[in-house]
Amino acid sequence: MSEIHSPGGPIPEVPHNLTIPQFLLDVDLHPSKPALPSRAPCMIEDATGRTVSFDEIRTRTAALANALHSRFQIGENDVVCICTPNHVDFPVVAFAAQKLGAVVTASNPAYTASDLEYQLNITDAKLLVVHPWNLAVAHAAAKAVGLHLDRIILLDVAGSSKSSFAHPIVSQLVDEGSAESQSFTERRLGPNEGRTKLAYINLSSGTTGKPKAVCISHSAVIAGMVQQGHMLNQDDTPWDKRKYRPGDRWYAALPFFHIYGLVGIMHFAIFYGATLVVTPKFSFEGMLQSIQRHKIRMLPVVPPIVVLLCKNPEVNEYDLTSLRLIMCGAAPLSAELINQLSARLPRVSIGQGYGMTEAVGSVCFPQLEQEICTPGSAGRLVPGITARVVRPDGSLGGFNDLGQLVIKSDAIALGYLNNEEASKETFVDGWLYTGDEVYINEKYEVFITDRIKEILKVKGFQVAPSELEGHLLDHPDVSDVCVVGIPDDYSGELPFAFIVPSLEAVQRVKASPSEADRIREAVMKHVSDHKVRYKWLAGVQFVESIPKNPSGKLLRRELRDHAKDMLAKGKLLLTSLNERTKAKL
Repeated sequence: MSEIHSPGGPIPEVPHNLTIPQFLLDVDLHPSKPALPSRAPCMIEDATGRTVSFDEIRTRTAALANALHSRFQIGENDVVCICTPNHVDFPVVAFAAQKLGAVVTASNPAYTASDLEYQLNITDAKLLVVHPWNLAVAHAAAKAVGLHLDRIILLDVAGSSKSSFAHPIVSQLVDEGSAESQSFTERRLGPNEGRTKLAYINLSSGTTGKPKAVCISHSAVIAGMVQQGHMLNQDDTPWDKRKYRPGDRWYAALPFFHIYGLVGIMHFAIFYGATLVVTPKFSFEGMLQSIQRHKIRMLPVVPPIVVLLCKNPEVNEYDLTSLRLIMCGAAPLSAELINQLSARLPRVSIGQGYGMTEAVGSVCFPQLEQEICTPGSAGRLVPGITARVVRPDGSLGGFNDLGQLVIKSDAIALGYLNNEEASKETFVDGWLYTGDEVYINEKYEVFITDRIKEILKVKGFQVAPSELEGHLLDHPDVSDVCVVGIPDDYSGELPFAFIVPSLEAVQRVKASPSEADRIREAVMKHVSDHKVRYKWLAGVQFVESIPKNPSGKLLRRELRDHAKDMLAKGKLLLTSLNERTKAKL
């Protein structure tokens, strides 16, 4: 069998001549788009209860686009960076920029100044829209790249005075744009131009070096929505039993800068007519309160939240009977966690999906007819995707054969920005090489068995071992290093470093054995001082040498297997830093 086609039949036509804001805000009818509920708000700000209607998003988008053009001269192919926790004006800012022909890059608000500096540099951002919480980091990063501070805009925060900031506020710009006559001509696309016109640049960790910038077209995002909408429209179960319905309330704590939150939640909810309850920062108790207060029906999660739902006694203190579906993505759920969650919330359906930034969201989605997803399965191929399973020898496998998952659809990224070599390795003749070893059964369910690429998944975020290794080699006590992932019930994986200490460090330890602990702490701090929290090390172990093949390539799997064996025997030296990280979530 050469190709495996997803079930569900062909998807409706994807309009390749529309931008994302035109498709979402201006097109009333599309075969995969349900009738939108007239009274349901598009978004609810969790902290204040403020509701935002579909019409309000549309009018605020047009007004902000006018102000961005007149005041900041934002135009064709300019990059606008949004650095914020989830915010009800995130789509307004993104769609306003895209109306002008600009490109959006979304940044993790937990980034350090050096992280944000890297993103601003690689994308050549011309404007920075930030949450006030991130202003200090934004200032430092902007100065480092030569972006003038008057190119920083702040998002509104409830309770803050508009006059208390030196930067313009989004709501002020919306008012300005509404009061002025339209100064811009909205970007219109020619036939098939949507396939190549950039909409987003999202960062995705590579196996070597720093994160790569993934170029995502307007058509790819639209295709992702059409694929998912077509699949949900095939649900013929009674209305009250359906898992997805227009007008239902979805909890939106998963970050909009991540492809899952950006396309699978934010964009698709607007398209499908769901109401997003938007919260800027996840807390477990806050989530339980929101489910009870807003009658949340669909809860998108990542595995660490599932762990808390299974084990935290606070669950019993809240009314969660409104929940119909818990949808898990970003990293696989174990069979044990699925069983524990089902026992804890027996009336709630549990689904699991699989996607990646380069695939612009979903590759697999749980079967609608299943109440509990198949343990170990990442879901079924979504409509519109064609898959191949490529064996190590390059031949094509069939059902139940192991090999790399390679996919093709309209919802595929264009490649990596300014990285032709990496693009040629991953995007080949319209096919995306995912780097995941899988097998696909006769039900079109995908089972991920290993990662061919070396990326770690920590709390759903990608971590490149090579990035941490490069940073660790800058420490004077480190002469060689290999970072591997170790399994963790809460985070999925955690980075763990095997380090060959420098000769000077070895001499210090010989003179005073307690020096070993000080070196470990210093190495850990070297990472925590410069890297975002999910990249922090779970532990450090000294070794005499790092195993390598004759060409010098790290034999990472050998150390990873060694770490797992030591962990199972209770002999792996973990630090308390990981526990402090968990306590802050």
